[in-house]
Amino acid sequence: MLNKKYKKMAKFKISGVWKDSKNIITHYAFHEVKETTTSRAEKVEKSEAVRRLKLAGNSAITWIWDYQNSFWKNGEEVEVVEGKFLRTKHNNKTIDNLSHLIDYDWLKF
Repeated sequence: MLNKKYKKMAKFKISGVWKDSKNIITHYAFHEVKETTTSRAEKVEKSEAVRRLKLAGNSAITWIWDYQNSFWKNGEEVEVVEGKFLRTKHNNKTIDNLSHLIDYDWLKF
């Protein structure tokens, strides 16, 4: 079911992923960026994540946990590739390259 809440002009941070038994990303941890806050993680199916970021004006970046300094830092800009998956813009490979984010498989949502 599509979430009609995110229609346009939304900013997101993606902090982690969930994978299936074949190590393929199935869900992303989306955080909505608001004027003064960033939301808690929302587990978003890959197809819904793609839909949200394909909408004009919506954007996302990776959100990386800095273990050394114990805080979140902004990472790379994220884009939709071939209408099927997400990747960071810093490389030109046609693959889903967000596997470096935190693996949230152990969390129950």
